[in-house]
Amino acid sequence: MNTVIAFIVIFGALVFFHEFGHFLFAKRAGILCREFAIGMGPKIFAYKKGETVYTLRLLPLGGYVRMAGEDPEMAELKPGRRIGIVLNDEEEITKIIVNGKDRYPNARVIEVEKADLEHQLFIKGYEEEEEEEEEARVFPVHREAVMVEDGLETQISPWDRQFASKTLGQRAMTIFAGPLFNFILAFIVFSIVAIIQGIPTDEPELGRLTSDGAAQEAGLQEGDKVISINGQGVASWSDIVAIVQENPQSEVEFTVERNGEVMDMPVTPQVHEIEDQRIGVIGVYSPVEKSFFGSIVHGAKETYLWTVEILRLLGQLVTGQFSIDMLSGPVGIYVSTDTVAKSGIMNLMTWAGALSINLGIMNLLPLPALDGGRLLFFFFEAVRGKPLDRQKEGMVHFVGFALLMLLMIVVTWNDIQRFFLQ
Repeated sequence: MNTVIAFIVIFGALVFFHEFGHFLFAKRAGILCREFAIGMGPKIFAYKKGETVYTLRLLPLGGYVRMAGEDPEMAELKPGRRIGIVLNDEEEITKIIVNGKDRYPNARVIEVEKADLEHQLFIKGYEEEEEEEEEARVFPVHREAVMVEDGLETQISPWDRQFASKTLGQRAMTIFAGPLFNFILAFIVFSIVAIIQGIPTDEPELGRLTSDGAAQEAGLQEGDKVISINGQGVASWSDIVAIVQENPQSEVEFTVERNGEVMDMPVTPQVHEIEDQRIGVIGVYSPVEKSFFGSIVHGAKETYLWTVEILRLLGQLVTGQFSIDMLSGPVGIYVSTDTVAKSGIMNLMTWAGALSINLGIMNLLPLPALDGGRLLFFFFEAVRGKPLDRQKEGMVHFVGFALLMLLMIVVTWNDIQRFFLQ
């Protein structure tokens, strides 16, 4: 159960920050955001504030920000259609009732002759009680009017509130902000871990000791300065690690300085297996120093190092050095989360930071249906000086999404075979 909670919390945080990046820059650009959703599938919670509905959905494996103009949103008001309208004191339409007009006894029923809900914001039509030969009346539409269809209210989106109306820079930044916020989240997480735990240093000193380690049993203490091991001088923490790892189950003699006193202490490293290798461990963490500014620098450094490492692995996948069978989907990430969770909250936070960077990088790949794919289309638009046909672009993204879902199925099946069927 703890793993399930950790998995949901981590994925929820990654998705929230990613979508919050899209949402924040969309709002800054003046785009109408209809829904901010965490998760996919059926709604389990919904709360509306202002013009946005905030929803929590059943499956914690995704999320989205639904922006005006991105999808077909409401019924088209064709000539001859009978609708109900509700006016405010300024005689502006505030509610357009497509069906179920009987639920609004105060609504005025008109037959539409012409309507424009994007640019000029008006509906022209005849009221029921007017004679047919009389001229149709033009009703101005309020910018925040809602359309009611099947009992659901949808706010209209004037052209200047739609995603496509914004400048190329605003649209590109709105899309790029999602992955960007994943890198920001990783930086924050790594910095918090450094503030709490301290920043690892390479000094030849002993850090925190585990209660069941060989070092604790031998009488070593945190803060001991290691002078030599088996008579071999050490100048860094890396030297200590290298010697200990080379001597599993073989007694080694630590010469340490403690409070100005030099003492010799025999220690027998325990055996630890990593990828079929037997190495020695004595249950000691690296020494650390605590500095707020240093922690911020460390957070930035860790973000950079993880980014480089993930890009390196991605490069190996492209060149064939890294098999697709080694990729992990949600099942593999869940299993890894379970393993990391057992080693403590700090390691779990570091794991979350690495996953956040991974999500950011994956979304920036220039593949259809991903943020990187959309940014690629924006690049083509900048080169051509005009946008590509939206229907063709939509078809490319649809095909790309289908292929990504197929890849997800393959990766998930590989995870199931690797972790549960072997």
